[in-house]
Amino acid sequence: MDLTTPQTELLVLVAALVGLAYAGLQTILVLREDDGDEKMKEIAGAIREGAIAFLKREYTVVFVVAAVLAVIIAVGISGTGPRLAVGFVFGVLGSALAGAVGMLVSVRANVRTAGHARRGNLGATMAFAFRGGTVTGLSVASLALLELIGFYWAFGGNVLDMVGVLFGASLMSLFARVGGGIYTKGADVGTDLVGKVEAGIPEDDPRNPGVIADNVGDNVGDCAGMAADLFETYVVTALAAMLLAYLIPSAQAAQGVTSILTLFPHAVLFPLLVCAWAIVATIVGTLFVRMRAGGSIMGALYQGLGATTAVGLVGLYVLDVEFMGGNWGMFVAAAVGLVVMILIVVVTDYYTSTKYRPVQHIAEASQAGAGPTVISGLSVGLESAWIPGLVIIAGTLVAYAAAGWYNGFSTGHSPDPYFGLYGIGLAAASMLSVTGMIISIDAFGPITDNAGGIAEMAKLPKEARDITDPLDAVGNTTKAITKGYAIGSAVLAALALFAAYTFAAAQQWGGGHTWGDFTSLLTLSNPLVVAGLVIGAILPFFFTSFLMNAVGIAAEKMVFEIRKQFREIAGILEGTSKPLYGRCVDIVTVTAIRQLAVPALIAVVTPLAVGFILGPVALAGLLLGTIISGFPLALTMTTGGAAWDNGKKYIETGHYGGKHSDAHKAAVVGDTVGDATKDTAGPAINPLIKVVNTISILFIALIVAHSVIGI
Repeated sequence: MDLTTPQTELLVLVAALVGLAYAGLQTILVLREDDGDEKMKEIAGAIREGAIAFLKREYTVVFVVAAVLAVIIAVGISGTGPRLAVGFVFGVLGSALAGAVGMLVSVRANVRTAGHARRGNLGATMAFAFRGGTVTGLSVASLALLELIGFYWAFGGNVLDMVGVLFGASLMSLFARVGGGIYTKGADVGTDLVGKVEAGIPEDDPRNPGVIADNVGDNVGDCAGMAADLFETYVVTALAAMLLAYLIPSAQAAQGVTSILTLFPHAVLFPLLVCAWAIVATIVGTLFVRMRAGGSIMGALYQGLGATTAVGLVGLYVLDVEFMGGNWGMFVAAAVGLVVMILIVVVTDYYTSTKYRPVQHIAEASQAGAGPTVISGLSVGLESAWIPGLVIIAGTLVAYAAAGWYNGFSTGHSPDPYFGLYGIGLAAASMLSVTGMIISIDAFGPITDNAGGIAEMAKLPKEARDITDPLDAVGNTTKAITKGYAIGSAVLAALALFAAYTFAAAQQWGGGHTWGDFTSLLTLSNPLVVAGLVIGAILPFFFTSFLMNAVGIAAEKMVFEIRKQFREIAGILEGTSKPLYGRCVDIVTVTAIRQLAVPALIAVVTPLAVGFILGPVALAGLLLGTIISGFPLALTMTTGGAAWDNGKKYIETGHYGGKHSDAHKAAVVGDTVGDATKDTAGPAINPLIKVVNTISILFIALIVAHSVIGI
């Protein structure tokens, strides 16, 4: 089949529209369900109102910042500035829309899931909660694909002009992740410390003034924040592979070798074709999420992921035959992405599920007190970065070798570097292509978490909590898996972006200099490279220090407010008076918005400062340093935090004394520490890595022309 480019673009467009249509159908099916009695509606309404209020305030701040940056981009970058600015604005809007759509459905699916739980059918309740998650999953993937193909068509295939979209999506993701993360964990930590530890009342108890803010946080952080994050990751990863295919030919021409586009005319659009087919595979996969009698919740979710992967692999083979001439090197490189995804999911499940040694070890250590709980959790978190690191290394090398060796040798017995780098980009795009299914599984988490909270606050029968509690425990694991997936894919995407940066820098250098000339400067004997590496390596630590402190500040304000209400409002703990939930919601909202400014500024200013002062070579070192240190730090924080959380839940199921035991109190302390790492600091490193890469590519022409220390 020899399809023309317009026909190829049409295939991608149709896939995006089909995904949106399926998400719309799932929305209708979710909303037609009963939303419970008046008490349930009142609680769900308060959660929904608080979530929307936070999103409005956060988006207002982001849109003001985006407007200023759009003007700077349009005026400051000559020639392509206006195009880049338009792409930047739509990148911000696309990421914001993805977060809002997912959250607006989740805050309606939560109460309906609680209603399902009253019927006592675990399998049916699980399936319904997952249906709510599929709205977020398919919406994010389809909107991202629609934006990519739309700008590809609008800009006439000039992929370099689409870098503005990358930066816009990355910036919005950073704000959503940071702001939502500070909110959700500030509310969660403050509520738990006073409610569980000091007052000795259960989680989600309506007597706790912070309980509504806590449930709001699940939506603005784990739903809206994650959706915006993976929208950005999807866009960045697919476009990174496209950028490589677009930039490599000029470097090949300088060396007089055959262009990648001569051998593979569809190389630029091929990553989008992979993503388009994955939407179809995701829709098929959702049909396999069914819990059999005696089966497990996680097993049912894995059935859907397995079906999606299997259909995706078949599609990769067909696409390779039709659009890449049946090139086995390219097929293997793309397949590697799916294999890496599966391995990271399995490893994260092992470290965060209550079924395995790491979580059970943390629970066991809690018998000795809070200190051993924290120490064992740190140990698990540190250990959890090892295997995913090896998986990413192996995937990168296999993808590079498969695409590079199959398509010829550059010198001696080395793989062709141009095809090898494209292979890495293709692996990253393939890994991110199943985002729709991964987010569907992730959004299952905040929906079931909120359902459990509503069941507790509405005083539903014990049978309802017996359904929502195991769903909530699995939801913690699914959220951890998604974070591990996002971080792992960020590394592959960042490696592709780094390669694109080197091609763009060499292109802007000009003067007859080649890509090889620029990369030859990136050695450890060059002090500028070392300086950049060190700055990049410490950047994630400096960045996350502000986030950890921000959670502490927000939690402190929550603690003081909840204690104040317990003291001043008579009858709260007896259940005869109603707490002032709105005050807690307002306090944590204002605090989160104020605290997100400095970390966001650090992410944007640092690469620009290094680039304009130390030059493009040092900036290349910074990009590598950020990737190398950010990846293990993010995994340590997110996986370790989830293990702490599920260690607490393992005890709550009756182990080591159960609820209200000394082990449980120690586990709550560990969970409190883990809250800040797993839902705020750790996940925010993912957009940080992307922001420093995209802004470097966006401003590379100005950096090369005006840096104090040139190339």
